[in-house]
Amino acid sequence: MIAQTPNIINKRILQIAVPSIISNITVPLLGLIDVTIVGHLGAAAYIGAIAVGGMLFNIIYWIFGFLRMGTSGMTSQAYGKHDLDEVARLLLRSVGVGLLIAIILVTLQYPIRKLAFTFIQTTEEVERLATLYFRICIWGAPAMLGLYGFAGWFIGMQNSRFPMYIAITQNIVNIAASLCFVYLFHMKVAGVAWGTLTAQYAGFLMALLLWRRYYGGLKKHVAWHEVLKKEAMLRFFQVNRDIFLRTLCLVIVTLFFTSAGAAQGEIVLAVNTLLMQLFTLFSYIMDGFAYSGEALVGKYVGANNRLALYRTVRQLFIWGVGLSTGFTLLYFFGGKSFLGLLTNETSVIREAGNYFYWVLAIPLTGFAAFLWDGIFIGATATRQMFYSMLVASGSFFLVYYSLHEWMGNHALWLAFIVYLSLRGIMQATLSRKILYQS
Repeated sequence: MIAQTPNIINKRILQIAVPSIISNITVPLLGLIDVTIVGHLGAAAYIGAIAVGGMLFNIIYWIFGFLRMGTSGMTSQAYGKHDLDEVARLLLRSVGVGLLIAIILVTLQYPIRKLAFTFIQTTEEVERLATLYFRICIWGAPAMLGLYGFAGWFIGMQNSRFPMYIAITQNIVNIAASLCFVYLFHMKVAGVAWGTLTAQYAGFLMALLLWRRYYGGLKKHVAWHEVLKKEAMLRFFQVNRDIFLRTLCLVIVTLFFTSAGAAQGEIVLAVNTLLMQLFTLFSYIMDGFAYSGEALVGKYVGANNRLALYRTVRQLFIWGVGLSTGFTLLYFFGGKSFLGLLTNETSVIREAGNYFYWVLAIPLTGFAAFLWDGIFIGATATRQMFYSMLVASGSFFLVYYSLHEWMGNHALWLAFIVYLSLRGIMQATLSRKILYQS
């Protein structure tokens, strides 16, 4: 057995983290490309339609992100055990469940759309165009949810390069297809939707081809009667249920943060939106290291290698402290200049200065939450992760409603910092089961 020196562990962490970070950064480009294309069509309603439609699908797919996370943790454990039979079955379970959920979403698209627009207040023209976008892109659900299963499985197999290749391919196809549909066939919003749909299925096809080319030998390990085995399916749904509930809490907090800011006026909403871009940038980096936690922790839990597990967690937190300190300094010296690149509205930039110190607190108070999420997913300690999120989310609303009358928007940011901190603190408290028990 190769000694688990810090250099070897760091190499393994970076081999998974760096491609994952690149994948994370490319994900929002799909939406940005769509907005850029319709932004040159001459009507604000086109931009509004893409923004609304994109937001709906972001929420839908965010909720079903458990398909990626649960698959990653369970696959990495099976990989650590060298249980190739279970490795093969997990991919079939995850992709199969994803396709089943997608069929339900496509079948229920009308009530889903009607329900969504009861909460989204917009003009008739934007709603009409967003409805057109939704009707086309909803057919991408099988590809997107199937890709979640593949992405989680690849990461569990210690391979984050393939999800990166898929994400880059999707962006290239999206640009080419959307430009073709919009400017050659003059399809406007429908063209952007068809371009997005084409890119989604191109990504799914690429995942299938990569699996067949590099993992096709696992087909001999598939025993179809074992795929739907009661005990295995029960564990699959228990793990994913906890992640689903945890993600639901996260979505509620995020949507409330936006809603509470909007209730305080356009300036505050714009300020919060801009400042949250700094949090989002930090999250892309930390999520990459969380993916390393998923893959490596799951591998060592499966192999029952507690020493390698402990050393990997320690190195992950060394990276976390270093990166969060670096981001704090970066935002302190350059954060306000970055806001100037996002907007030239002086009133918004001036108002943002009143809240900027909250952003400086995010890296050091929030990095642990990201890392522990990855560690807990890799260990499939999803129940504890959900409990931590539940306590943190409850504290978010408690702090906000206790203080917002006299602190205003500062109460919202304080609540968010408390929420991030408690996620990390709670999981650190519950981590002994992962780190020290066999």
